[in-house]
Amino acid sequence: MSELQRAWVSSANDAKCPFPLNNLPYGVFSGADGERRCGVAIGDQILDLAALEAAGTLDFGGALQTGSWNAVMALGPSEWARLRGDLTDLLGASAQNTEATARALVPQAEAQMHMPFMVSEYTDFYAAKNHAFNVGTMFRGPENALPANWLSIPIGYNGRASSVVVSGTDVTRPYGQLKSPDEALPRFAPCQRWDLELEMGAIVGTPSEGMVSVAEADEMIFGYVLMNDWSARDIQAWEYQPLGPFQSKATATTISPWIVTRAALSPFRVSTPERERPLLPYLKEPGPMLYDIELEVTLAPEGKGETLLSRTNYKEMYYSAAQQLAHHTTSGCAMRVGDMLGSGTISGPEKSARGSMLEMSWGGKEPLTLDSGELRSFIEDGDTITLRGQAVGNGYVIGFGACVGKTLPAPALPEWAQED
Repeated sequence: MSELQRAWVSSANDAKCPFPLNNLPYGVFSGADGERRCGVAIGDQILDLAALEAAGTLDFGGALQTGSWNAVMALGPSEWARLRGDLTDLLGASAQNTEATARALVPQAEAQMHMPFMVSEYTDFYAAKNHAFNVGTMFRGPENALPANWLSIPIGYNGRASSVVVSGTDVTRPYGQLKSPDEALPRFAPCQRWDLELEMGAIVGTPSEGMVSVAEADEMIFGYVLMNDWSARDIQAWEYQPLGPFQSKATATTISPWIVTRAALSPFRVSTPERERPLLPYLKEPGPMLYDIELEVTLAPEGKGETLLSRTNYKEMYYSAAQQLAHHTTSGCAMRVGDMLGSGTISGPEKSARGSMLEMSWGGKEPLTLDSGELRSFIEDGDTITLRGQAVGNGYVIGFGACVGKTLPAPALPEWAQED
């Protein structure tokens, strides 16, 4: 395991700081003028890369001036490596003439974070075995929990790129068709079983044409974000047959503000679990493709403190992002710069490591008791859900920034949608 790389920005050298020199995650921020700018987190500061490129300190053909990381991603892996090398040189403890760089620092506390990239397309997977087994057990029993194809194929569905929002964006409870088992017909009403899903999002930085290998897919990934795939469980229960999730997953998907690069995570690679069924050759991995990233979920009712709901780890995945991406290309569909792949809900084997409230409350049959004394089976209006994640090194951590979303009440239903 690598050790802390020291920076001249002193706050970056704190062992508990999520943004040491080892990390250098990419985001988009604005200051008082509201202009969106590409930046990198270092300690408790943001280095304004647009300003450094405008001054000639960095030169990436204007890609850092766009207020989005898509243009940098499009430059390809060699330029990603060059930028990381340049930033390491500028911010490292041995850097000379740091005055100009220091003038480009902005305190994180004074910045507003925005979507770090434009999502081209979004695909969500169902690729953590503990989650799939828990959900399957609830609805089909433990003998038939996993679908017949699950141990052979990364199952996924196409989501809505337009629904992806950055941390701190409020989420409105959705309407939809609901039907309980004792009702003959569905009704149109606000979701009553509003849920979170603890996930990681992999961001595609290199486009493709045709099928790619798992090794090639790994090289295509620019970085990772924390991801909350908000889910309307009661809408989902009525709509999912025969084609799977639709409106139940179209309200919002919240991501953390910082893209943590594959390079920053490389010391934390771990292997996927031992296979219970041999994978077909195109899905076999040439080496470790998962990451040891500690994850947690908290819930805070409006005006009250947080309750820890779950702790788990990204290494619980059965399929890696590289395998998901490789499988996605097998039909010949082109992948684009800015595509995002959701890992699927990440749950560990213990009850305390479940990644959704559907699992935590076992479909509402086992309500959770919050630290405030309130009970929760699913998310209520005013509740704030926060996801956090970090990879723990030798004297340092790699963080993503919190992934936060507050649920607002469903709006009043327009007259034309009301029953007579």
